[in-house]
Amino acid sequence: MAKLIDGKAVSAQVREEVKQAVAQRVASGKRAPYLAVVLVGDDPASASYVRGKARASTEVGIESDTLTYDASISEAELLDIVAKLNNDAGVDGILVQLPLPDHIDDRKVIHAIDPAKDVDCFHPESVGTLVIGLDGFQPATPAGIVELLKRSDIETSGAHCVIIGRSNIVGKPLANLMLKKGLDSTVTVCHSRTKDLPGIARQADILVAAIGRANFVTADMVKPGAVVIDVGINRVDDDTRERGYRLVGDVDFDAIEPIASHITPVPGGVGPMTIAVLLQNTLMAANRA
Repeated sequence: MAKLIDGKAVSAQVREEVKQAVAQRVASGKRAPYLAVVLVGDDPASASYVRGKARASTEVGIESDTLTYDASISEAELLDIVAKLNNDAGVDGILVQLPLPDHIDDRKVIHAIDPAKDVDCFHPESVGTLVIGLDGFQPATPAGIVELLKRSDIETSGAHCVIIGRSNIVGKPLANLMLKKGLDSTVTVCHSRTKDLPGIARQADILVAAIGRANFVTADMVKPGAVVIDVGINRVDDDTRERGYRLVGDVDFDAIEPIASHITPVPGGVGPMTIAVLLQNTLMAANRA
């Protein structure tokens, strides 16, 4: 039976560390870090994420404001807002909640953020820093996965890490993190065109599922004793639930739990780590400023 990797518990540890560091910073006479979150439109999921980020910031002593704009805002107006935040010395981190309305080019807005304030680590300069192994902001979900592995005492050096999914948000940046000195994994990235994906997955010492398909990873894809990290969050219909659905990951949890050595649940695994890393990045931005 696999040992459960408790993302809520690890996230709480990271947040407490950030809280103590912020308190020490303020006690030394410096101002609290400040995070500006830009929310465009009224997408319920985006609004929920933003509320969670604001609440978490307050809990650790980071000041935060949510700048909310109607979905009709023009691309030029939004770029002007980003420019003003870039030029405001009191703003340490800038986060533009995605997705943006269709008439706004997400990439153009992300590329407009000052890399020194890019706490989401989406700017090309931030990505380049990550790829060549320099110290800098780390993308929230991949860095959260690394924290889970480290704090669960899982050996990464020399381990074969197979990542299913090649997104710019999870798959690609996680591959670069796992290759860094200190983690030293051998990394394989799989995707929809990969031949014999189950066979490659079975080679993994650490298997990361980030493909966005419910229960995609089945028991026959997992080597006995492997560490299984489930990044997916998928809704499946469930008439027994009051809301009519339940959340599941990309991994068939019930079938794989008896096989793996460690496994993350959904929810309560990787998810809570995302905001924890965002807080770490905001503190880093303030300290560097």
